[in-house]
Amino acid sequence: MTIWYLTDLIGVSVFAISGALSALSKKMYHDLIGVFFIGFLTAIGGGTVRDVIMNAHPIAWIRDPNYLIVIIASVIIAVFCRKWWMGALQRPLLLFDTIGIGLYTILGLQKALITGVNDWAAILLGVISALFGGVIRDTMVNDLPIIFDRQLYVTPCLTGAILYQLGRSLDINSTLNLLVSAGIIALFRLLAIRYDWSLPRIQD
Repeated sequence: MTIWYLTDLIGVSVFAISGALSALSKKMYHDLIGVFFIGFLTAIGGGTVRDVIMNAHPIAWIRDPNYLIVIIASVIIAVFCRKWWMGALQRPLLLFDTIGIGLYTILGLQKALITGVNDWAAILLGVISALFGGVIRDTMVNDLPIIFDRQLYVTPCLTGAILYQLGRSLDINSTLNLLVSAGIIALFRLLAIRYDWSLPRIQD
């Protein structure tokens, strides 16, 4: 089991929990199948869009049953631990989403590089991997997609992806580069929320 495969499974799990918690926050307690599908779509949405763009077949979750096993287990954990999370963590959905975008930005970027795309395209595909699951989740539960949040959301992903590419050019250990770049994305996003950072508005 490589670090990249393990990171992929962790990212899938985090996003599945994020999707399930979002559904549960809408009081969907009596529609567990609906909760599962929102968790499932959140978990595989960004990676599937990325792979379709790259024409990378078969798509990972179709080829490897471990993805579905992880998603099912993660949704079950989200359902049974929801009261603890809601009590122990002030904003659990935000936490899982932030961890997810950090992991999936770098993972998606690396997967794109393996297929031979250019460095800038790989950065954009990494961002797509991180964001589209959340867009699907928010749309499904009738929320404004979080990418339109006034605090910085896309910018941390771009920053971390560019730093990862810089690390590759400097021959930094790939595991260390992954952890540092993903961590910077998550920290940047949390600081943007904490201090209400945003880019200048486009004037009418």
